[in-house]
Amino acid sequence: MSKSTLTERGQISVPASLRKAMKLRSGQSFKWVRISDREFRVVVEAGQPPGPLSVLGYARKRRPAPRRTAAWMRELRAGEKNP
Repeated sequence: MSKSTLTERGQISVPASLRKAMKLRSGQSFKWVRISDREFRVVVEAGQPPGPLSVLGYARKRRPAPRRTAAWMRELRAGEKNP
């Protein structure tokens, strides 16, 4: 069983072993459900909207592989020879 301590600011950290096992990320939301006077259930909320950084790399996945500089230069030079 893992253990956490409540800080003066009301914060609780989730142990690393649980974060890794549940694949939790920074910024995820949790819902606290009171079970009894001394017991709570913590539920990870699904459907977290993607943040602005989620678009990074999107174009790279959709376009063809980048061409090397040498390939561009061959194409350009071939056009110069045939006016």
